[in-house]
Amino acid sequence: MVISYKEVDIQRDEQVVLYNVNFEVHEGEFVYLTGVVGSGKSSLLKTIYGELDIANGTAEVLGRNMKTLKRRQVPNLRRELGIVFQDFRLLTDRNVRQNLDFVLRATGWKNRSERADRISEVLEIVGLADKLEAMPYELSGGEQQRVCIARAILNKPKLILADEATGNQDAESGRQTTKLLHELTKGGTAVVMATHNTVLQELFPGTVYTCRNHRLYAGAEETAKNTENDIPVATIAVDTTPSNE
Repeated sequence: MVISYKEVDIQRDEQVVLYNVNFEVHEGEFVYLTGVVGSGKSSLLKTIYGELDIANGTAEVLGRNMKTLKRRQVPNLRRELGIVFQDFRLLTDRNVRQNLDFVLRATGWKNRSERADRISEVLEIVGLADKLEAMPYELSGGEQQRVCIARAILNKPKLILADEATGNQDAESGRQTTKLLHELTKGGTAVVMATHNTVLQELFPGTVYTCRNHRLYAGAEETAKNTENDIPVATIAVDTTPSNE
């Protein structure tokens, strides 16, 4: 199992964002994390890559106990997973090759030839073999996101987290990005993709979880609506200020 959360509470600024989360992700599984802006999707992802601490419950990611994981151990965790953000986060003063080489050097790849070979491999996977020397501003939004996916898979991760990875793209680019992420699961990589785009869920089937009313439900939006009245959320202290998730 890649991720195992049991009765986990997730907090931001001492306010509960998600309560009593039960969440599992297996090797090679494609998981959609859905819900409206501010429902807790990004907060849940941040606990997975060690940006937010676990308040209560038990949580394991890639064999690590996230309740006891030390700050100094977080970089090692992140070397075993890939993260794809909505806003790309490429180094704008470096070309594609240099962006990817920066990550490899930072994660311990010392041999220049091996780094060059791995960069060529991942760019071939994402269909950008001819963009090796291109600067980020020379690429479309969809191409920049594919560079981000290439960056995420450099170290052959067991898990990829995609936080609204299609949010800054047009419909066709978003489909291509999702298709690429979906295909990565064939090699055993698990993918957790936060999105509110239901069309993508129809085109590229996967396991669906919904964040709604400070809970995480197994199933799509309608399932969450049909079951939320059974959940005692009134006792939760919640910050109702909208967050940028």
